Amino acid sequence: MPENTFSDFMSNRHFWTAAIALIIAQVLKVLFDYWRTRSWKTAILLGTGGMPSSHSALAVALTTSIGIYEGTGTPYFAVSMVLSLVVMYDAAGIRRAAGLQAEAINFIASKLEDRGIRLDTKLKEMLGHTPFEVFGGALLGFFVTLIIHHFSLL
Repeated sequence: MPENTFSDFMSNRHFWTAAIALIIAQVLKVLFDYWRTRSWKTAILLGTGGMPSSHSALAVALTTSIGIYEGTGTPYFAVSMVLSLVVMYDAAGIRRAAGLQAEAINFIASKLEDRGIRLDTKLKEMLGHTPFEVFGGALLGFFVTLIIHHFSLL
C-alpha cells in the first residue's frame, strides 16, 4: 500500500464536496426547524429526518462531483448514481415507513400508559424523509457541487 494513501484520501475533492453538502444540509435543518417552531434545537445537527435530507445531499453531491471530474460514462459515476438512488429511495420509502410505524407504536404506548401500563422507551419517530425533503437534499447536493466546481474551491 502506498505511503500517501491517507493524504490522497484527505485531498479527495469528491469526498470533501459530499462532506460540505452534508454539513450545509445539517445546518439548514436547524435553521428550517427554528423558522418553523421558533425554538433552537441544536440536537438536530446530529439527527436524521427533516428538511433537507442530508443523506440525499451527500449522495447527490458525490455523484455530481464524480460526473463533473471523472465523466458520466465511467464505472465510478454508475456506482455513485446507483448508490444515490438507493439512498434516496431508502430515505423516502423504507426509513419514512419505519418512522411512521414508530409514531403509531408510540401512540399505542401512550394509550397503554393512560391505563397504568408503563413502557420504558419511546421509539424515535424522525427516521426518514418526505419526498419533498429528499428532493430538497438532492437539489442542495447538486448545487453545492456546481458552486464548488464553478469557483474551483476544491
